[in-house]
Amino acid sequence: MAITLPIQTINLPSFLRRTLKAYALKAHIREIGCELQRIGRSRNWLLKANFEQIQGIIAFIEAEDEASWHWLAKLLRSQYKQLNHSALLTIAHRIPQVTVAKLVTQTDCTLAQARKIIDELEGLD
Repeated sequence: MAITLPIQTINLPSFLRRTLKAYALKAHIREIGCELQRIGRSRNWLLKANFEQIQGIIAFIEAEDEASWHWLAKLLRSQYKQLNHSALLTIAHRIPQVTVAKLVTQTDCTLAQARKIIDELEGLD
């Protein structure tokens, strides 16, 4: 049984104006398999990505030495807080030897959420 993570749609306000070397960032985002599109003729863009793709974008931004990209990493990290219970459960299934600490670090969920997920995985719920 394949477990799929839900796709999130994230609004990127003034994406090109806030980002230097946007061509390199856009190319990498599309390489990962995300969908990146402009909203009409506005400055705003939409990013459609699942949790793993978002993690890949954040890792790429942190590895690069481009300060104008850090706002995007911060915005994407804030999306973790919006993960629902089923998304957290799906992510926990994918983490080998998942622990509360690993789940909290990778998803920025609360300790209570992580404990509930671990209990559910172990059949204690």
